[in-house]
Amino acid sequence: MKDQKETILVSACLLGANCRYDGNNGKNEDVLALLDQYHLVPVCPEQLGGMQTPRPPAERRGESVINQSGEDVTAFFVKGADETLKLAEIYGCKRAILKERSPSCGRGMIYDGTFSGKKIPGSGVTAALLEENGIEVTGESSIKSGTVRRDSR
Repeated sequence: MKDQKETILVSACLLGANCRYDGNNGKNEDVLALLDQYHLVPVCPEQLGGMQTPRPPAERRGESVINQSGEDVTAFFVKGADETLKLAEIYGCKRAILKERSPSCGRGMIYDGTFSGKKIPGSGVTAALLEENGIEVTGESSIKSGTVRRDSR
């Protein structure tokens, strides 16, 4: 009998992988609890794009991604988004749970590019590409008690 669990892409940092820009993780127990009901495919678009860990923080400025040193790192983010989309297609993922506010993974709200902590409406490079390709993207705050709440759009 074939396993009927849905497969969902998940930001690897939410599962406890130390892949965030600062070398830490964003381990989220509610996301980890999903392992009982779903197959979770961990992804870190920034690492998939060739960036090292740790790395300088980066934020979106329009269509570009600039790190705190002023270097344009957009190409890494675009490559990581493309690789993440390939994984979603390989695994048949229709949904993704991604790290909120990230320049890669944030959906709906991201930092404004000034490194001041100010948030603006927008999405990260990977979140936007996944949504453009029909994959529903939610952030970790949409996960409660081992269930994925559907975004109200």
